[in-house]
Amino acid sequence: MPLAPPSSAIHIQPAVSPHLQHAPRTPTSISIHPVALFSILDHYLRRKDDQDRVIGTLLGTRIDNHVEVRTSFAVLHSETSEQVAVDMEYHRSMYELHHKVNSKEVIVGWYSTGSNLNTYSALIQNFYSQETAPHQAVHLSLDTGVEPGHPAGIKAYISSPVGVFPKPENCVFVPIPVELRFRESERSGVDLLTSTALSSSTTSSQPLSDLTILESSIQNVISMIDRVLTYVRAVLAGEVKGDAAVGRYLMDTLGASTADLEKGGFNARLQDTLMVTYLANLVRAQAEVSSRLALVTAA
Repeated sequence: MPLAPPSSAIHIQPAVSPHLQHAPRTPTSISIHPVALFSILDHYLRRKDDQDRVIGTLLGTRIDNHVEVRTSFAVLHSETSEQVAVDMEYHRSMYELHHKVNSKEVIVGWYSTGSNLNTYSALIQNFYSQETAPHQAVHLSLDTGVEPGHPAGIKAYISSPVGVFPKPENCVFVPIPVELRFRESERSGVDLLTSTALSSSTTSSQPLSDLTILESSIQNVISMIDRVLTYVRAVLAGEVKGDAAVGRYLMDTLGASTADLEKGGFNARLQDTLMVTYLANLVRAQAEVSSRLALVTAA
């Protein structure tokens, strides 16, 4: 059964939708952070059974013609064959709360799951273009890849009006370049997401186990060490001309690792782990003594 439109929703219909009159500033490229991507996937996984797609708001920053998507949040909406309803009050309340926490991030556009772009997509695009004016809203489409042979993919669009007197529902979505930008600390999560998507066409789409991920990480480290050893031995043997920049990088890396060990970085983490284990055993012993004393008192 389709979702009922929320009481505070704005019903966007072709006959009554206002036309955006601001001159938009067109972005030419988009980068998205993993936090926003994981939030979109989590929203899709928590959707109701009768929802074909979910939508939400993209938050980030603008630098010249580049848009950087940093976070996102879900927006309540419903679609039928006759109309689409977007809870505008919920959207603005969520943005006000987020703006109090991070005032530098603004609304840059919206996202949806699935790869279909229809008239309703144009209407929602028009609504978000009013929220981002005078800048043009970007649309991020995430293909979840739930069907075998269709891995997950990210596409970004901007809209271009069609006709002499264009209506909000008459527009063309123009694709623009999009890239996933992440830190080294986020690489493991991105690698897990990518490996699961690539293996979905041949095996189940369930995430890999912790042991498998640890094994893969260790294999990658061993492979990198082997490549470094091969290069160093080739330079020492005179087979390859040494690069001073590579040599300095290796010395700095080894020096930092040695300094960390000498300062007790590894030992400090080991001591913390042992302390947590000791405290857990102590609490367990106290609980056992307390239970036995309770039995003695009851007797």
